[in-house]
Amino acid sequence: MSERLRPAESARPLLPLWAAAVVATAAGLVLTLTFPALSWWPVVFVAVPLALLTLVGRRTGGAFVVGLLFGAGLFFVNFSFTARYLGPVPWIALSALESVLTAVMAIPIAWAYRWMPRWAPGTAGRLIALPALVAGLWVSREELQGTFPYGGFPWTRIAVTQADSPLVHVTSWTGMSGLSFLIVFACATAIEVARRGRAGSRPLAVLHVLPAAVTVLILFLLPAFPTTDAGSIRVGAVQGNGPAGYFDQRAAYDVFRAQLAATRPIEDRDIDLLLWPEGGIDADPLSNTSVRTALDALADRVGAPLLVSGVTQRGDQYFNSSLLWKAGAQNPTALYDKRHPVPFGEYVPDRWFYNMLAPDLIGLIQREYTPGTTTPMFDVNGVGVGLAICFDVIYDDVIREGALAGAQVYMFQTNNADFRGTDENLQQLAFARIRALESGRAVVNLSTVGTSQVIGPDGRTIDALPADEPGAMVTDVPLRTGLTPGILLGDAVQTLLGWGSVVALALVGLIVRRRARTPKTPTPEGAGVEAGE
Repeated sequence: MSERLRPAESARPLLPLWAAAVVATAAGLVLTLTFPALSWWPVVFVAVPLALLTLVGRRTGGAFVVGLLFGAGLFFVNFSFTARYLGPVPWIALSALESVLTAVMAIPIAWAYRWMPRWAPGTAGRLIALPALVAGLWVSREELQGTFPYGGFPWTRIAVTQADSPLVHVTSWTGMSGLSFLIVFACATAIEVARRGRAGSRPLAVLHVLPAAVTVLILFLLPAFPTTDAGSIRVGAVQGNGPAGYFDQRAAYDVFRAQLAATRPIEDRDIDLLLWPEGGIDADPLSNTSVRTALDALADRVGAPLLVSGVTQRGDQYFNSSLLWKAGAQNPTALYDKRHPVPFGEYVPDRWFYNMLAPDLIGLIQREYTPGTTTPMFDVNGVGVGLAICFDVIYDDVIREGALAGAQVYMFQTNNADFRGTDENLQQLAFARIRALESGRAVVNLSTVGTSQVIGPDGRTIDALPADEPGAMVTDVPLRTGLTPGILLGDAVQTLLGWGSVVALALVGLIVRRRARTPKTPTPEGAGVEAGE
């Protein structure tokens, strides 16, 4: 038997549909083990190949089915935290939507497995071009889910599974999309090497395993891109553990009072900036006189600027805002509004439609938060402080814009009170850790209730507070200058991989179809004899 797979053989499904359905569901469930709290990051090299194997040779309908089951196994488990207070409807709706998007984007991957061997059946085509196209299409799925609908929800990117692994350093060179691509490329290449091994009796050549081997070496050995030491800033970060949840029983100003109480032990400490979490002020600091007076007095006592957060109203619009407050100034001296308010959490898109489906749930969301447009960076006495409010941290554009504007450190303000008792806070913290490595900047990730940590530019935890307890930490946080390739080129890498793979697949499909329609010229009988004559 030839060592090289024939195009017709390479297009056959490796598994019958019933078996592929079982394996795809198992792959989604296995992939959930790679996310916090378990964070079994090596398991990604089991889950991804299993998912890909179910798509090899699969036709359109079958690809949709196995993609849907893979998505269901992943999302219904990983998004279970959304049912913590609001019940099963938001959980089912979000998980089902993401599963359908996964199913739709499984189809192009299946097409790649059917078309690429016909277009490029040789070694380079099978071991480089095909895995690259498959990995690019995987990234295009992550990009779709991160932008559609209503701004998307890029929560389960493959790169996030590597927050605690040696592979996370790659993000400083390629961004998160680049890391996802390399992991899937290595898995897809390994599959093709195994398939070629099964196709022939001769030993595999070194050339066959080289692409996968080089990719794995890059993933494990590439060091983080170095940024430049620029000193440090002493930050007092306060976790008030107040009743900040949507359904918490509380009186007016209870969250504000909890923050003030947790701040008192560090008011006399020598700090450069006092940081409070998202929603640490449960009144509008722009219009509430008593709150403004209390913040002015706190800034005087601390002797340093305050970086606080609350809901602000300007005209008839509401914003989830970060505010910079200084003693003796016309406050706030700077204002940043959350760039990506959460649909069905902070606003209701197409309210008229969803109100018909679930009026009780939709009625709970009274305010409509407006997306911010200001730059996510404050100048704090000459130090550039990059900002992200809660789920802003999962969106590349917020992090990248802050770094490009001159951020030397990041302050992420969040409120996880609605997800107590779940893994949501740890999964969000994984994003914060990756952002530190990706940007080469330290991160102060501060929550109302935890998990609150200071993360160094190398990803290690510098300081932390116990979850579900009031507390404050005073930490010398490193400052860095210099931009990593992950920040400078990450957007281009994502676009090239995501859209580039879609365009490449379309071109390959067009070529294959044209070849199939072109009739082969038959050799006339006796042509050789006539030519000889």
